[in-house]
Amino acid sequence: MDMIGLYPTWFEPGVGSGWIVGIIATVHVLFSHTSVGAAIFFAFLVNLSHRHQKPQWLDFVRRYGLFLLVFSYVLGSITGPGIWYSTTVASPRGISALIHSFVWMWATEWVFFVIEVVGVYMLVYLVGKIDVKTHTRVSIIFGLTSYTTMLVIVGILSFMMWPGQPEAWTAQGGVLNAFYGPNMFAQLAMRTAFMFTMTAVVGGIVAARLDDPDVRRDMTRKLAWLGIASTLAGAAMFQWYLGTLPETAEVILENRLPERFPAVLLSVLLGTLAYFVLTLVQPRALVASGAAVMTVAILVFGLWPEEVARESIRKPWVAGQYVYSNQVIGRDVPGIGVRSEIPTLETHGFLKAHVFTPPNLRAVTDANRVEAGRFLALATCANCHSLSTTGMRPLGNYFGLDPNEPGAITEMAHYLQAAVSAGNTLYMPLIPLNDAEAQALATYIATLKGWRPDTARVQTAAAPAAPHAKE
Repeated sequence: MDMIGLYPTWFEPGVGSGWIVGIIATVHVLFSHTSVGAAIFFAFLVNLSHRHQKPQWLDFVRRYGLFLLVFSYVLGSITGPGIWYSTTVASPRGISALIHSFVWMWATEWVFFVIEVVGVYMLVYLVGKIDVKTHTRVSIIFGLTSYTTMLVIVGILSFMMWPGQPEAWTAQGGVLNAFYGPNMFAQLAMRTAFMFTMTAVVGGIVAARLDDPDVRRDMTRKLAWLGIASTLAGAAMFQWYLGTLPETAEVILENRLPERFPAVLLSVLLGTLAYFVLTLVQPRALVASGAAVMTVAILVFGLWPEEVARESIRKPWVAGQYVYSNQVIGRDVPGIGVRSEIPTLETHGFLKAHVFTPPNLRAVTDANRVEAGRFLALATCANCHSLSTTGMRPLGNYFGLDPNEPGAITEMAHYLQAAVSAGNTLYMPLIPLNDAEAQALATYIATLKGWRPDTARVQTAAAPAAPHAKE
């Protein structure tokens, strides 16, 4: 019999592994995007200061660069490996799909990242120590290499939504078919705008502490203009991005995201614009604490909801629209020699086909039904749902039945088969549970909702005499 080699994955019982990954990734995005935007901004300022004979502006570049060495490069270098570690244990097949598709892209990104790190040190510590022409070249190289790292990463992130050229990639494979597509360019444009917004906001922390009042005013206004332009551009690029999403993403946007999501993003947009307009009109209004509060506000109320939404709308897939979020290969990809595992699951069942199923759970019995259901929940549901009352999409909250009512567990099993076994839910993986597995999973979900086995047996026994009982 063919076996499905699903790796054991990391399970965080409190909030779910997905939220842990999301928290680390969101903080990393703040650091990384700020550093890339600042690199481009530094190249602009260095050239402008040399052209207009304004060497005092380089003091801002030096101070901002020193700030970034801790804010972005040290903390970013910690959260970056944190993303690798957490995603590898939470979604090993998803990471495997990305590595096998983009191994040389990753290598390219790492080379440019090394150049970027060396570049920021050179830009900061060689101010006034090398000639103007060389310093200008260093700033340009630093800016371009920083942006190249983001270009590579965005192409890989867009593949996680869907391949750049879906039909060509499915039939032929190829890194370019996987990498370049409408979603990649739209996402790159949206993130480019955001990186300049964050550069302007975080730069305010440094600009507010400059000693020279004239330089402080000049930098405050330049940051304000940068922030206004990038915020407005980001809103436009977000609309472009929405137009490049697959059908499943559109359904999730319309039906699954909180109703407050558009209002929150609009509020952040207007608040950010108001902040930059204020500092443009009244540069003295810029204070370091205010810029720091604005940075945290954008992180919590803007970046976090956006990253959560981006992760949500690519469901049921985690990579290339062939690896499901629960690690099962859900689609044939002839171009890379991948075959769907759904037929094997339909033929043998999940418990028998999963290579890591404990021997005592390969067949569902009365004695192991709850434990078999828990194993199924961990293998098929836990990547997107928490198995508690808190955290990410608690699994028990999706069933309104009282599990202690007669026939409730059977109804839950029927719902599971209708929702996931037949593939009728567009944003959930196809999970072909047989009758015994559906009953086991429903029984375990019932325990999450307070099911009491002894009481349930009594009620079931009395069910024929109860006029409201359901067979």
